[in-house]
Amino acid sequence: MIDNLAATAADSNSPALEDLDPLQTHFQDGVAPDEIEQVYHLKRAQPMLQAFTALFHGSQDGVIVRLLVLRELASDAMDSAFSRADINTKFAYLIPESLETVLGRLRTHGLLAWDNPAAVYRITPLARNVLAALDTLLALGKPEEDEAEMGFLLSQVAGAQAVGGVTVDQLKHLLGRLVELHEEFRDAIASGSEFRLRASQAKWHMACDWVEKGSVILRAITSDERADSATHRAAQAIGRAQSQLLNMQGMFSRALNQIERQRVHLGQSGLSTTDIKRWLLAHDDLASLAEEAIDRPVVPLFTTPAEMIDVAETELMMERVANVAPTGLPSGEDAAMTINDNPAMQAELDDWISRLADFANLDNFPIMAEGAPKSVPIEESLLPASFAIASYRASLLPLLGDPAEANLQGPTAALARLPVRFDSADELVPLDDPHIAAISRATLSLNLDLPSTPESKTQDE
Repeated sequence: MIDNLAATAADSNSPALEDLDPLQTHFQDGVAPDEIEQVYHLKRAQPMLQAFTALFHGSQDGVIVRLLVLRELASDAMDSAFSRADINTKFAYLIPESLETVLGRLRTHGLLAWDNPAAVYRITPLARNVLAALDTLLALGKPEEDEAEMGFLLSQVAGAQAVGGVTVDQLKHLLGRLVELHEEFRDAIASGSEFRLRASQAKWHMACDWVEKGSVILRAITSDERADSATHRAAQAIGRAQSQLLNMQGMFSRALNQIERQRVHLGQSGLSTTDIKRWLLAHDDLASLAEEAIDRPVVPLFTTPAEMIDVAETELMMERVANVAPTGLPSGEDAAMTINDNPAMQAELDDWISRLADFANLDNFPIMAEGAPKSVPIEESLLPASFAIASYRASLLPLLGDPAEANLQGPTAALARLPVRFDSADELVPLDDPHIAAISRATLSLNLDLPSTPESKTQDE
């Protein structure tokens, strides 16, 4: 019996059990963690991961105190070593027990180094790398400044490209964020909500600013001969995702124009349902709007069966009297006078379409004159007008030549079928106008190659 126990104890101390990887308990039987590529890369970075564990393990208060001590020591660039007396003076606002605990934790995990001969603390290179990554994330991760949340990802790619060490994983993170933004904007357009559309459009403009900055980096990556094929493929995928993101401008304009046509106005007040909703959203507590609107609580009235019978009998007799009453044609009455309260925007749209149709006439278009330019500036067709009318006209210009809109019915479909091409450039042109100071450089030209629609064929016949 004693021999069997000794054998069992010997087996428990065997090298096979001592060499068992604790990570194996999280994987299925027959699957070795070291065979997975990501596990290999994470194990190589274990010292860095232990540094983050030392900083962020525990309560939130403890994390703040550790980061406070480490950042204060690292921010003192003039001194590379700190004695314990210097540390006590610098952190006099902390209680000694907490300061001692933080210093011990940082020293144990290699974020602080203790120089025994000099009796001073030193900041390790690992700690400076960790703080640099955190400072970049804290500076570029503010939601109020970067709603698209692309600044940090793009800065990582730019920094890695500058030192020649951009990785495929960094590019995939940026690609994943671009795909998420495209899906978010597509869902906003499909929702038909004006408020969600305008919020997404503002976020889309911010994302386009980051895309413009990222295009320079992508060109550098694709032209780098040292980059491998996987890096080139990831960069090309990012370029395609950026193109899809930029092409959503027409989708936003079309959806907002559709909402503008369907907007309901409340009589002659000039208010629309959008104005009412915006006013309601400005109130945090909608129930407070009912204060002092009701003088007393609502008192419910209960009806007995006898009263219900009396009311039913009265209603029945009134219906019989109405049925036996003499019937005949009602006397003639003058029709009530009605006032056309169509929105003024519809009249402005019809006038704008008529103006462009006359502008597209071969006899009237300026380019038909001999020696004239092939296109005319956009301000000649938009102005003279007030800022509101000019802005409304400019918002309809992307519909010119749109095949999807031309196949529909309505005023905007007639606008899309006009043989006029709209071209724009990312540049402002100053104007001598009392309402508009500057306008984007754009031109209108005749599109004589536009395929004829059934409507145009009927008119020709």
